[in-house]
Amino acid sequence: MDEKTLRLKISDLIKNYYSLKFEKKNYKYGDRIMYAGRVFDEREIQVLVDSSLDFWLTEGRFSENFAEKISDFLSVKNVLLCNSGSSANLLALSALTSEKLGNKRLKQGDEVIAVAAGFPLTVTPIIQNNLIPVFVDVSIPTYNIDVEMMKKAISKKTRCIFIAHTLGNPFNVDEVLKIAKENDLWMIEDNCDAFGSKYNDKFTGTFGHIGTFSFYPAHHITTGEGGAVITDNDELAQIIRSFRDWGRDCYCAGGESNTCGKRFTQQFGNLPVGYDHKYVYSEIGYNLKMTEMQAAIGSVQIDKLPDFCIKRKSNFKKLSEVFAKYPDYFILPVATEKSEPAWFSFIVSVKENSPFSRNDLTNYFNNNNIETRNLFAGNMTKQPAFVVKNFRIAEHLKNTDFIMNNTFFLGTYPGITDEMIKYISDFLDKFIDSIK
Repeated sequence: MDEKTLRLKISDLIKNYYSLKFEKKNYKYGDRIMYAGRVFDEREIQVLVDSSLDFWLTEGRFSENFAEKISDFLSVKNVLLCNSGSSANLLALSALTSEKLGNKRLKQGDEVIAVAAGFPLTVTPIIQNNLIPVFVDVSIPTYNIDVEMMKKAISKKTRCIFIAHTLGNPFNVDEVLKIAKENDLWMIEDNCDAFGSKYNDKFTGTFGHIGTFSFYPAHHITTGEGGAVITDNDELAQIIRSFRDWGRDCYCAGGESNTCGKRFTQQFGNLPVGYDHKYVYSEIGYNLKMTEMQAAIGSVQIDKLPDFCIKRKSNFKKLSEVFAKYPDYFILPVATEKSEPAWFSFIVSVKENSPFSRNDLTNYFNNNNIETRNLFAGNMTKQPAFVVKNFRIAEHLKNTDFIMNNTFFLGTYPGITDEMIKYISDFLDKFIDSIK
């Protein structure tokens, strides 16, 4: 039996194994409803095993294919895969500190516009690079940055905007871009929760100088752990690649040598002329690359992204109808004007005059097998890791504090079925009846 025939046999066996191990079972009323989860079939396992049979463990043919598919989907020039969305954020901001950017580089003490109502890994790279986050409040019910407050938060020290499209709902891109251009600011879009969302019929993540993506299992597609950084700027792409790949100056792909044709003829720093370019380091970098096996999974998952996004939008709409029955108690989320969110989740806030608290309801849901999550860190400035750090609050964080105390979200991921939404609806009704 030759290699090709054996690979085909293994692939067929995997299909049988998937049917035995993972074939979708019908939801049974009362089963636990997760807020997120992996949605896959035999194809992801087949390419995962196929890549392992090559035993080419670092970036290879599947990595190239996955990056090309992202590039085609978003119509963006440069896609750099990495090992997580958090690493993508670290790479994006770190790249802007490179001395190669001259007077445009971010320096210690520069300010970066940020949001405190979100996931901490949008902010931690700011602190890790000795920059100062300037926290601007958010608007409810979009849960995105308050652009009017943002305008007034700009100071002579402000050099960058680094914010996320909250839970898949795009921020006001027109206004944020206008502020960035008027003040000559870098703009990084954290698109980790918004892969497939659109603003003005263009995919989010593609408006700023740099966009970041996460492929953690809770996100729109998954590679397990994994992420990506995108940019149309070739210079930034080369700098990001350097930070990702140990800080090296060389841009040869794995297994390649002398792509530039000048490997032993150049001079860098205080090194001798002709020092091997593969071992020249121009940045203080990391090793944050994706593995080939992760990329193999992603190369199949991304083909399913359009359908995944349709399902998320449908689930969001159905959950909106469930909670809309009780307008006296809940603030429902609203899509930003001109946007088409591929909702990461269904976010809802309990009104302050309600006869119950957010915790009352979320405890009830969780005790009845319905998973919920708060809006990540709530108010980041009050988290133990941040309270003693150097930051500035623009004016106030009143809505952020409200979110910290009153807001939660439910899942919209493609594994959520109509039967699950019916169960959520039934138990919301029971809870409301119990407090009347």
